[in-house]
Amino acid sequence: MAFAKRSSEIERADTPERQARIDLTAAFRWAARLGFHEGIANHFSAMVSDDGRRFLVNPRWRHFSRIRASNLLLVDADDPGTMERPDAPDPTAWYIHGALHRELPQARCILHTHMPYATTVTTLEDPEIKPIDQNCLRFFGRVAYDDNYGGLALSMDEGERLARAIGDKSVLMMANHGVIVVGESIAEAFDELYYLEKACQVLVLAYATGKELRPVSGNLAARVAKEWRNYGAFAQAHLAELKAILDAEEPDYRD
Repeated sequence: MAFAKRSSEIERADTPERQARIDLTAAFRWAARLGFHEGIANHFSAMVSDDGRRFLVNPRWRHFSRIRASNLLLVDADDPGTMERPDAPDPTAWYIHGALHRELPQARCILHTHMPYATTVTTLEDPEIKPIDQNCLRFFGRVAYDDNYGGLALSMDEGERLARAIGDKSVLMMANHGVIVVGESIAEAFDELYYLEKACQVLVLAYATGKELRPVSGNLAARVAKEWRNYGAFAQAHLAELKAILDAEEPDYRD
């Protein structure tokens, strides 16, 4: 096993990998609490090397609510033997996340979910996140749309296609499937995921009224999106608060 770790190595405090394990596990636990999970499917990953090749990903078929920091697999996007490991990740996790980490080194963290409101929007003929409220405005000009659903991602070609589809955006709306969110840190990616679902919830509820939407102007939407990006260490504070709650209620996530 190329990157197997002794438990004593994993437990060393204050190493970048250890911190990434804690932060990513917090994201899993909160995704479960918020209903963003999909049974034992869907995957989160985070880079632990500067070149983006080595990354952490959840173990195969483990519910998000039961994941601990030590459970996360350390894999290498360039290792062709990954799926031959006795603890090999889920194939769709490897083909999506392996390709994205290899092709998009700026994507330090990659979150893929089928969360309900965002996935609902991907099933619409027009899946655009309309600029109708402050959360929707956050994503103005920052979303890519992939209209080419082709089933489960069971080849590296599909992962590479998704990498091309997302390009330099932070969100990929995957038609009839779900979403991919990428970020420069775990905190930023999870914050994006959280607000994406909130934005899509408002959009779905607005459509459900049957009334005409009232979007804001493109100029105002662009300004608010920029204000969101320049809002300071908001995402880091958000994750810190979520970890504080877990520390009080589910401290085993750090194990």
